[in-house]
Amino acid sequence: MLRRLIMVLLMSGLLGGCSLFGSKDNAEPPAELKKFDRRVELHELWSHGVGEGTDRQFVRLVPTRVDERVYVADRSGAIAAYELESGKRIWRTKTGLTISAGAGVGGGLVLAGSSEGRLVALDAASGEQRWLVDVPSEVLSVPRVYDDIVIVQTVDGTVSALSAKDGKRLWLYDRSVPVLTLRGTSTPLIDAGVVIAGFANGKLAALDVRNGREIWSAAVAIPHGRTELQRIVDLDADPVIRGGILYAGSFQGRLVAVSLQDGRVLWNREMSTYAGIAVDRSLVLVSDADSDVWAIDRRSGQSLWKQSDLRRRSLTGPASIGDYVAVGDYEGYLHLLSRSDGAVVGRERVDSDGIGAAPLAIGDDRLLVLGAGGTLSLYRLETP
Repeated sequence: MLRRLIMVLLMSGLLGGCSLFGSKDNAEPPAELKKFDRRVELHELWSHGVGEGTDRQFVRLVPTRVDERVYVADRSGAIAAYELESGKRIWRTKTGLTISAGAGVGGGLVLAGSSEGRLVALDAASGEQRWLVDVPSEVLSVPRVYDDIVIVQTVDGTVSALSAKDGKRLWLYDRSVPVLTLRGTSTPLIDAGVVIAGFANGKLAALDVRNGREIWSAAVAIPHGRTELQRIVDLDADPVIRGGILYAGSFQGRLVAVSLQDGRVLWNREMSTYAGIAVDRSLVLVSDADSDVWAIDRRSGQSLWKQSDLRRRSLTGPASIGDYVAVGDYEGYLHLLSRSDGAVVGRERVDSDGIGAAPLAIGDDRLLVLGAGGTLSLYRLETP
């Protein structure tokens, strides 16, 4: 266990420095920003500092919108709720934890996990603490809620189900973890009573949400190479479900489309990603490990375009919004790409400490962005 911890911390230094916020030690430096033909403006509706942000750690702090509220967690332990339209803060609760994942929202709860291996649940209406429990290890994936069950995945390869009422453990699913992994964990999906979780061994598993029974498993990537470094195939990008098909990608592996019913791989193509993917009406959008952005036909898996002008800029996962694709980078710029050909058509700087979480699309014309320094902003897209 100690050896694996050392390896995870080593990878945090190797990849966290050069892939999340950029590094002068890269053989290939981050691309310089080029001039572009601006076709869309980002009009700021409101912006607030919501805490210390991620403290420059590779942690999964994301804004979550439910109806007319936005919930956000801070590395220093604060969780807060804001009005979507005005940005006005409704409540703020200090948990005393070193938060590493959140906010997850559902069933009247706001959930966050910590680096100490704890999970806290607050009342979504008031921010009052409902319960606080220990989980197997550090939480780097956003907790999920399905009916009266909370699902949380931890870095040791376990998926736990807890009672939403009091945090009592209902079941635990355990997968062995390779010696060397990236610092990160994809967030499980829950669809029609089935939990979909990705693991550091390159596999997906579908579990019954009520009892943890494995329904099927599928290999997204198979480790290969002589060294442990070459054999890393983590599923750190969150999988996405659309139209009964599950889309997932791995580091140093593949991008795949999988039948949600039985785990059968429908198509696959070589691709390395850990930042994230998005799926819209016809495209799978991917920020790959080199920060190239791809548009893939979601039916066939064929490449439609590739944008390389932002290479090595440690891009977030993409967000599809109307006719555009939004990504953030390590210098805090929010970039808009044309959905039709990938050309850069808009740009705005949000947070000088960088953007680590994928933008959140609200409808076809608004973007919610959380900067790594703790700046939460809502923008409207407007054509000049």
